Amino acid sequence: MKIAVIGQSLFGQEVYKELRKEGHNIVGVFTIPDKDGKADPLATEAEKDGVAVFKFPRWRVKGQAIPEVVDQYKATGAELNVLPFCSQFIPMEVIDHPQHGSIIYHPSLLPRHRGASAINWTLIHGDKKGGFTVFWADDGLDTGPILLQRECDVEPDDTVNTIYKRFLFPEGVKGTVEAVRLIAEGKAPRITQPQEGATYECIQKKDNSKIDWNQPAEAIHNWIRGNDKVPGAWAKVDGQKVTFYGSTLVNNGTAAKGEPLEIPGASRPGIVTKAGLVLFGNDGKTLMVKNLQFEDGKMIAAAQYFRSGSSAAVELTEEEKTFAQQMRDVWQSILTNVSQIEDSTDFFKSGAASMDVVRLVEEVKLRASHCQLQNEDVYMNTTFQDFIQMCVRKLRGEDDEEELVVDYVEKNINNMTIKMPHQLFINGEFVDAEGGKTYQTINPTDGTVGKSEREREKERPSTPLMAVAAAKEAFEEGEWGKMNPRDRGRLIYKLADLMEEHQEELATIEAIDSGAVYTLALKTHVGMSIQTFRYFAGWCDKIQGSTIPINQARPNRNLTFTKREPIGVCAIVIPWNYPLMMLAWKTAACLTAGNTVVLKPAQVTPLTALKFAELAAKGGDSKGNPQSDRNEPPPPGALVGQRLSDHPDVRKLGFTGSTEIGKHIMKSCAVSNVKKVSLELGGKSPLIIFSDCDMDKAVRMGMSSVFFNKGENCIAAGRLFVEDTIHDQFVKKVVEEVKKMKIGDPLDRSTDHGPQNHKAHLDKLVEYCQTGVKEGATLICGGKQVQRPGFFFEPTLFTDVQDHMYIAKEESFGPVMIISKFKSGDVDDVLRRANDTEYGLASGVFTRDISKALYVSERLNAGTVFVNTYNKTDVASPFGGFKQSGFGKDLGQEALNEYLKTKAVTIEY
Repeated sequence: MKIAVIGQSLFGQEVYKELRKEGHNIVGVFTIPDKDGKADPLATEAEKDGVAVFKFPRWRVKGQAIPEVVDQYKATGAELNVLPFCSQFIPMEVIDHPQHGSIIYHPSLLPRHRGASAINWTLIHGDKKGGFTVFWADDGLDTGPILLQRECDVEPDDTVNTIYKRFLFPEGVKGTVEAVRLIAEGKAPRITQPQEGATYECIQKKDNSKIDWNQPAEAIHNWIRGNDKVPGAWAKVDGQKVTFYGSTLVNNGTAAKGEPLEIPGASRPGIVTKAGLVLFGNDGKTLMVKNLQFEDGKMIAAAQYFRSGSSAAVELTEEEKTFAQQMRDVWQSILTNVSQIEDSTDFFKSGAASMDVVRLVEEVKLRASHCQLQNEDVYMNTTFQDFIQMCVRKLRGEDDEEELVVDYVEKNINNMTIKMPHQLFINGEFVDAEGGKTYQTINPTDGTVGKSEREREKERPSTPLMAVAAAKEAFEEGEWGKMNPRDRGRLIYKLADLMEEHQEELATIEAIDSGAVYTLALKTHVGMSIQTFRYFAGWCDKIQGSTIPINQARPNRNLTFTKREPIGVCAIVIPWNYPLMMLAWKTAACLTAGNTVVLKPAQVTPLTALKFAELAAKGGDSKGNPQSDRNEPPPPGALVGQRLSDHPDVRKLGFTGSTEIGKHIMKSCAVSNVKKVSLELGGKSPLIIFSDCDMDKAVRMGMSSVFFNKGENCIAAGRLFVEDTIHDQFVKKVVEEVKKMKIGDPLDRSTDHGPQNHKAHLDKLVEYCQTGVKEGATLICGGKQVQRPGFFFEPTLFTDVQDHMYIAKEESFGPVMIISKFKSGDVDDVLRRANDTEYGLASGVFTRDISKALYVSERLNAGTVFVNTYNKTDVASPFGGFKQSGFGKDLGQEALNEYLKTKAVTIEY
């Protein structure tokens, strides 16, 4: 067909492009005159294709069509007029002229919301359904017969912008093109609009968008979001007109902490919080707005209301002046109609549009890659001077975010001053526990008591409930889950960078809190934690589903695909042997998947978790930072862990710890709400050493398999099976090496073996070794507490250990090597003995015979098998056990499965 397209905007441009793809002949494009020297996108596209473009400023004068305008239109010979989002009054001489008449796209479900502000009123009225109509134009206002309609759900926090981008724009383009197709095929209906349900509302302009505070919170929210961006809902605050943007309904706004803001006519003062401005309806319920704009055009984050005028201009360095000049040139290239860019030049008042904002953000990124702007930053800093000041502050790391208040405990140690938070971390801030209760942390090196650490409430569950509520709100209403995956990855990677900047401090805290040898803490406890966050940051934009052919349905016109979605609020409970690394293994995968986190560290080692919380909060993005609870649990009884297992809003629990507690957690998770669980539990990992091994390497790695991290290692070799022909030689070499090990202060760089983590564990190790002696095992060396301040235990070696003995079956979780002989050549028998355990976390084999190595590795019933090495874990390799060592994986791609759910979608077409 010969089609005249009458309209403007990107929407009109897309309709025009799709009609040409359909093979229609566009005989003329009628659009609006250039604005500030810039053509409308529809005109630009048509001119590029050589299509005739007409830019009439008007079609009628005093209600009468302009003859020369109508004549130019008729000369095109159009058979159909298509009006996508046309805002001009087109005379009936043009509407009725073509053979097929004229069709118009309208963004509402007619007859509801006739008029130019249809999208606004869909939201203002709180409609649950929205959509668009393509109708046959007549001499009324949006009253012509209906050709086609499509509807969508209106989400509670939709704005004009979101519903337009999500549905009205993309589906509207398709719907308009489909309507033309129906006309061409002679199948287009003409359905008379019903009078029932018909509405017409006025055009929303600034003077009629004032907020009426005497109504429920939901109605106020609908009014603000219905006017969002244009024209903007406003009210008088402190004597000036303030426009409100970015409204959301909130569930717990009554408990918001912040400064009160008097708003004339409101039922209660608003509250300026770090998340935004909380407002109250006359029903006592709440909403929150993110941004405010003043009469002079300046826009600020609502959280900055009381600080909006306090920032003095920063003086630029020579390098920053060079950057400012580069950006002045960029502004000039965008604002071609402005002769010179002054400090007072306003980006939008000078003619910039939304696409120009995207370009400006990208231009900044090209010149300063570490200055990551959001589009909103431009909207909030519209003059050149404000824009440069904002960029420079970001370049300097001074984002004008609310400062995190931290009550540190400082300690001068290890040639540095370490600063340790000691309160709960909930909802982005450090707070005291309910009732202000505390407990003491103890340095295992000397047994000294540190400053009291804030503890969760023992009698009442209020603190964990607060943490879960904050995490739930962050997931459902915050920006973390909605964030672009690539942006989420950048934030997680940035967190790894921050950890690296503070790695010496983190390693020192780990040493004085858990007894880890400093050099090991630096390389493994902290180093692998950093690697883990960097590894998972790379997965953020690679989480994807699959397309699945299905064959049962006939006719077979079906598309089935899967989506991988975040679970929601996840609780993570970690042990005391690797406090930071266990946090990283689980939290990194959890956040990568888009979940929010409630973290419960071990009671005896909370300090690196709290330091990590501080780094996360200071990570430079309060908008995207997942709300977390990172703090220490109560004493034995595990009240907090129990509350998290029982909580109905927690949808996943990841646990590392003992098998006994793991069983209890699994039961609680099942009874509460069948929440997803992953468990990494106890181990009694066998290490088989054959006579054809590299002896020196087997001794070295065998010792590492037991004594690494003082034996406080979940995959530690709990029992070594040594072939009888080399048994005595192996034991002799191990004893020689053990005697060389230096036991002492973990901060001493020459120390090989630091203190055990805490007193209760030390006592268990003593009891463990005493039991072995009583049962008849031969104690070769060690087995006693070192007589000095602190919780030191000697590296210990037992031989002649029989399969029935307690120490052969139960893990020591300490520096105790258990050695048993096996007969030369009897591979299947030693495999039977190695697998005769309810645990299955790790295992190992040393042999030069590759066939034997593969045979043994296939038959060892454990989640990890090391061949001619041990403890070689990597962030890309999945880690987890079999049998009563638990299920689920940490690390590697498989770890993401623990924090994602799979949704299948089937479409018939």
